[in-house]
Amino acid sequence: MLTYQRIDELCQAAEQENATISRVILADQARQLGVEEQVVYAQMAQRLQVMRESAESGMDPALRSSSGLSGGDASKMLAYAKTGGIAGPFVNHAIARTLATSECNAAMGKIVAAPTAGSCGILPGTVLSVLEDGQCTQEQAVMALFTAGGIGTVISSQATLAGAEGGCQAECGAAAAMAAAALVELKGGTPAQSAHACAIALKNQLGLVCDPVAGLVEIPCIKRNVAGVMVALSAAEMALAGIESKIPVDECVSALYEVGRALPASLRETAQGGLAATPTGKRLKQEIFGTAKTDE
Repeated sequence: MLTYQRIDELCQAAEQENATISRVILADQARQLGVEEQVVYAQMAQRLQVMRESAESGMDPALRSSSGLSGGDASKMLAYAKTGGIAGPFVNHAIARTLATSECNAAMGKIVAAPTAGSCGILPGTVLSVLEDGQCTQEQAVMALFTAGGIGTVISSQATLAGAEGGCQAECGAAAAMAAAALVELKGGTPAQSAHACAIALKNQLGLVCDPVAGLVEIPCIKRNVAGVMVALSAAEMALAGIESKIPVDECVSALYEVGRALPASLRETAQGGLAATPTGKRLKQEIFGTAKTDE
């Protein structure tokens, strides 16, 4: 649990203590658990290591999920990243790590649900990429995960993180918001700028439906993780440039919850609408499960 129930409370606490959001979260977690801060820090450092290992294992060109719907794309992206591409090496390596982590998940590998398995590629695709690019230290990357975790906890308590309840905006949307806030802190931004980045990311994912083909967290989930990384990066860059969200971040969280409630059940992880209901989506489901589990 978290003492703070609103993101603006987190920011105010950080500003009053002249500290980062991550320091506030770390101290709060240690206090609630009744342990030293270094114990909580060590646990988060281990999560960062799992993220690194997931991204590495997902780069295997031979990796495939049991359904056969995913695997191998991360290695293609990694090879392409070496050419520079359109957006440059950093962005394309971030895409490769995102795909790799999500493909590792689809192949039943070990990942960090951040905040969910379906959105597990977004934080590694951002925070881990900044670390591997030499733009921050190991300690800064670990601390950034506390910022992300604090944001995710507030979203969970005030709205939802479940695609079955709020659509993919609740999973990839929340992950993008968490990553955006973490990125701002990594680059020396203020708590207020982290909040603006979070708000901008949420606004740009509102209404995103959850429509997994064959009910599996592969199509379109894996590539939506990449889109979430792009949202997080652009939101962080805007916030660091001094651009503010006109809608306060906690109101964006409330809007996410209301939009999720308004989505029909067919667009909330039931695989009854959206891309799952396309002719190809239905065909893929039948190929995987056979006629016994085709749509009625």
